[in-house]
Amino acid sequence: MVDLANMETVEKECGALGGLFQAIVNDMKCSYPVWEDFSAKATKLHSQLRTTVLAAVAFLDAFQKVADMATNTR
Repeated sequence: MVDLANMETVEKECGALGGLFQAIVNDMKCSYPVWEDFSAKATKLHSQLRTTVLAAVAFLDAFQKVADMATNTR
């Protein structure tokens, strides 16, 4: 036989868990645009850093050519 007090306690706990779950889902729905923006900006930053590294490598190669030329002059 199920005790009526225990059943009410279980119902209250289930209601509290349901409310908590609903709050978490709503928070996740609201935060999605923020995460989407963060992801887009991170992708752009990655692209820009890659371009910067390639430009730095090209500069160092050109500088090495100048240094080699200077070394081979009399």
